[in-house]
Amino acid sequence: MGSEEHVSLQIPSLIEYISSNEVVGFDNIVEDHILLNDKQQPSAKEIEVAASESTFEEYEPPIHQRVHSVSISMPSSPMEVHLEKIKGVLFSPETIFNNEIPDSSSAPTKSANSSKLPEAKFHSQPLPKSSAFEDQAIHTGRFPYNPSLKRLRDNRYDNFKTWSGKLERQITLLRGKTPRKSDQPENTFEQSTEQVVDPLPADRYFDALEGPELDTLRASEEIVLPEDKQWPFLLRYPISSFSICLGISSQSILWKTLPTSASTKFLHLSLTTNLVLWFIAVATLVVVACIYLLKIIFYFEAVRREYFHPIRINFFFSPFIALLFLALGVPPSISSNLHPALWYILMTPILSLELKIYGQWMSGGQRRLSKVANPVNHLSIVGNFVGALLGASMGLKEGPIFFFAVGMAHYMVLFVTLYQRLPTNETVIPKELHPVFFLFVAAPSVASMAWARIQGSFDYGSRIGYFISMFLYLSLAVRVNFFRGFKFSLAWWAYTFPMTGAAVSTIRYSNEVTNVATQALAVILSVVATLTVTALFITTVLHAFVLQDLFPNDIAIAISDKSPNKPRRKWFHLKNGTSSDSKDIEAFLKSATSSKKKDLEIRSFVETANCSS
Repeated sequence: MGSEEHVSLQIPSLIEYISSNEVVGFDNIVEDHILLNDKQQPSAKEIEVAASESTFEEYEPPIHQRVHSVSISMPSSPMEVHLEKIKGVLFSPETIFNNEIPDSSSAPTKSANSSKLPEAKFHSQPLPKSSAFEDQAIHTGRFPYNPSLKRLRDNRYDNFKTWSGKLERQITLLRGKTPRKSDQPENTFEQSTEQVVDPLPADRYFDALEGPELDTLRASEEIVLPEDKQWPFLLRYPISSFSICLGISSQSILWKTLPTSASTKFLHLSLTTNLVLWFIAVATLVVVACIYLLKIIFYFEAVRREYFHPIRINFFFSPFIALLFLALGVPPSISSNLHPALWYILMTPILSLELKIYGQWMSGGQRRLSKVANPVNHLSIVGNFVGALLGASMGLKEGPIFFFAVGMAHYMVLFVTLYQRLPTNETVIPKELHPVFFLFVAAPSVASMAWARIQGSFDYGSRIGYFISMFLYLSLAVRVNFFRGFKFSLAWWAYTFPMTGAAVSTIRYSNEVTNVATQALAVILSVVATLTVTALFITTVLHAFVLQDLFPNDIAIAISDKSPNKPRRKWFHLKNGTSSDSKDIEAFLKSATSSKKKDLEIRSFVETANCSS
């Protein structure tokens, strides 16, 4: 009875160390008991520390040491516990616990039913390594290598990568090898994202995007890239970055014209500024071009989507126009006469792009001019006049006249289309894009200088183009509120080379009509253009390297190839007035209500006529 007074009514804790030689049914070994007789038993805490340290070795096989093993007798499943309750009893009610450990010596004889059943033996299972794996990730901040982590990788970028996905498997097939299973998509998500590799038609851009630049996603659309995190830098790097090169390279032309023109000799300027600016322009063009070349190599799908974009395609003229500016602004100390072969090399890609774009403007469809007309289209026009100016300065005749005629024909059509703002275009341009209106000034100012170089003098034809550019320049400059209240973006560089072109054409005009007014106007426009480029260059460097917000996620290249059917979402944005589709729905409702009113009026008129008869 004395031993019964010490019986504990509590269930022993599973995490407490239990010696394997004190419990019946455990997988104990006699040798372990012999080894532990002469050694001090380790504590439970020491055993847990030793077990956790052994799990960090990922590639070492587990070392089974019976001396430090922990055996916990647990049923393999809840179903077996239920069966044991039916067929027999694990422990009889008379089992006596000494110090919360069942004593095998005090266990009574088994019942008849239980004696027929074989004795249940539970073997200790190895501790799972998932807890140690998670602990290591928490403490070190990174996950060790694990093949199962491949499924956690975000595969949505693979469709835009050049050397992954479908292209990798095609190269493998060309080598005569069977693609591995790991190359195949492991889940349905990867299979669905592969469909966006195909080129998108023009109408898909108009359906999924809105705004004058087609860079704003409609409320009913979704993109194929993650919206909640920043994309890789090359995916965010747009083709419009070449507009920076246009602004800086045009400044080299300005500071070459100022010291060499007769009307500005009184300024006593040196060509050193032209030399420094020219080298800065060359370095800028090389850096921008190399980064975009990396985008072509690693993310060709993104470049292809920019090329098929109805508005972005105009920026593909920018690198070649920048090269033309560098050829015009080359310092005399480097080269005084450029070889005419350079002109043919630079104008070949421009002619190829014009054949594609101008043909689409004329042939109709979703890429007709009335559908895609935008101030950025002036970039595809300016290249003709800049090329004509460079060719005429090299002594060429027929080639510069050809490009001048092509540029003038399409400029008149584009000018009328943009001036009228046809109903197919966006009627309101956001404030962030107001600087692109200065592109109206670029084409006539450069055209006036090109015709003066072709004709040999600043005659009436050149003066007509110059006066048109000056009127457009002043009409934009007096609207101060037109350029307030918007954030910085790469579109601000649209200020630069049109203002520089207006300043250079004013210097050329002052050489023909030399007086105080023309000289003062030339100096003022030159100072304004130089300060604008300097301020924009500093601001661009600040946003690129300090604030790091110069290149946000480029939503325009991440649209899906299929339009989702989400009417609820459209009606939700109709309620909040945040979707452009709401205008179409409202117009439809208004027309429907007006037609119903007309039907009611006609019915009432017929009824009154019948009653009177």
